[in-house]
Amino acid sequence: MSHPMTDLAAPGVRALKPYQPGKSISELEREYGVHDIIKLASNENPLGPGPGVLEAIQAEMGDIARYPDAGGFELKQALARRHGVNADCVTLGNGSNDVLVLLAEAFLQDTLEAVYSRYSFAVYMIAVQAVGATARVAEANPPGHAQPLGHDLPAMARLVTDKTRIVFVANPNNPTGTWVGSAELRALIDEMPRETLVVVDQAYREYMVDPDYPDCVEWLDQYPNLVVTQTFSKAFGLAGLRIGYSISHPQVADVLNRVRQPFNVNNLANVAALAALADTEYLQRSVAMNNNERERLEAACVRLGLDYVPSAGNFVLVDMGQPAGPVYESLLRRSIIVRPVGNYALPNHLRISVGTPEENGRLFAALEDLVVA
Repeated sequence: MSHPMTDLAAPGVRALKPYQPGKSISELEREYGVHDIIKLASNENPLGPGPGVLEAIQAEMGDIARYPDAGGFELKQALARRHGVNADCVTLGNGSNDVLVLLAEAFLQDTLEAVYSRYSFAVYMIAVQAVGATARVAEANPPGHAQPLGHDLPAMARLVTDKTRIVFVANPNNPTGTWVGSAELRALIDEMPRETLVVVDQAYREYMVDPDYPDCVEWLDQYPNLVVTQTFSKAFGLAGLRIGYSISHPQVADVLNRVRQPFNVNNLANVAALAALADTEYLQRSVAMNNNERERLEAACVRLGLDYVPSAGNFVLVDMGQPAGPVYESLLRRSIIVRPVGNYALPNHLRISVGTPEENGRLFAALEDLVVA
């Protein structure tokens, strides 16, 4: 039976289940009494932020009694230079998650629809349902596909109607690690009506090395209905500061800024993001370590006889060949946090973030004990 206060909520909100984040280190310590914990659950950069970022945060500490620049002028200018766009194309968010929610709030309502793929980032569903819009979910690629469980863009296009206002494409996608190439993504955008926004979520863009991967920011001049979202939470190592952004046509950015909270990016996040953008060597080192260690993780899966989805991100989706819950629990008791993905209707899978060489070594040893045993 629902509570009377719950009944007062908007219909879409009443039906929502709260987002379930990965278990935190402090939570595991409290619940299991274990220590020396490694967290491979939330696709964070295990190296953390670079030294220049830490210095910038320390220098800013004296001003945290002051409100941040509501418009984020310096950061928007830096992002505009990085991407070769005008600053009025940039919308800052409290993580790219915030911008995805802003897009739903600004462009959807209960008479309209959004399209996304099964097994795509859970926030798309949450954002769409919270505003009362209708979600049309395309079936994903089958297991034997070159990009198994990834986006089937033609299937997504077939779901678009005159009521569709947003199509979400995660490239690469979380939690599968799959991605789509230039030709197929351009074909999808070409097919979209001008009143349908195509939101390309590039949260893991920095990890991509394939030359066929499209940085869709370069297409903005051709497609006024294209929106690209990116984040500092992954390769830049700033997940705890919550800083992301979108790049779009200035008129789209103007609409987003009408619903964006004026101080949604705090002082420390602003200066940290500026410093992170400047430290290209650290970013390159983080990406190189991730891509090397991701290969080790995939090789360990082969050695242990575990199927996995080849990944372009900083995580690997692994099929345990059995209900994943008991394996997850056993890893927790060994002080290793990974991510079960039953909420994505993948009850046999674990999403494992790429750690440092030492962290991954502990993970491999634990998995070998559990799987071989």
